[in-house]
Amino acid sequence: MKDVFAAFARSLRNLTRADVLWQALWPPLVALGVWIFVAVAVWAHGVALMARIVPELPWSGWEWVAHWAAIFLLLAAFASLTYFTAIFLVAVFALPRLISLVAASDYPDLGRHGENVFWGSLGNTLGAGGIFVLGCLAMLPLLLIPGALLVLPLLWGSWLNQRTFRFDALAEHATRLELQQLVRENRSRFYLAGLGTAAAAHVPLVNLLAPAFTALVFVHLGLAALRRQRQEGGIAL
Repeated sequence: MKDVFAAFARSLRNLTRADVLWQALWPPLVALGVWIFVAVAVWAHGVALMARIVPELPWSGWEWVAHWAAIFLLLAAFASLTYFTAIFLVAVFALPRLISLVAASDYPDLGRHGENVFWGSLGNTLGAGGIFVLGCLAMLPLLLIPGALLVLPLLWGSWLNQRTFRFDALAEHATRLELQQLVRENRSRFYLAGLGTAAAAHVPLVNLLAPAFTALVFVHLGLAALRRQRQEGGIAL
């Protein structure tokens, strides 16, 4: 728990730097712009598609409930797509720069021994994202259950965060064996960090920085764990 809180505190400190803040802002702004454009173009068809998912109400005069439920599901779908797109842009394009900035200031002693970093990151992000998008689509009808909106997106977002960024945060520095050991020994920390950052993604305005903040948290959590692992194993940092 202490390690997770320390990673959160260091990440908040990093966001006060202009160069880090820029890398945190451009991915969600691009993702938001792209999906707003798509939403405007396909809105009518999207509402009609979601209306097929909403159960038919047996009461005459309540058709407006089904209509607004369809709109809610469509907005939820676009929100999920925007979040994943922002995470993809951060993980593949912004994160290498963020790692360089953070590693230079906080972990200059750690050697970089990663292999095939870009392609590994791309494959990991696309794989996790594919599962995430399919899960979101399967979850849409469940969001109509009272209380589900408060729980399901949070849990599913926490899975995506830890699945994506535990690899990307370590790929440049850790060998394959080191990465496997770190994931195995720090699984609970990664899930806790994923849950906390997923909660941040549900706070208005804060959610714009959530993908990059998540990346920073996992960079600090992962690199600190890698440093500790190498020190305990007597390996040169």
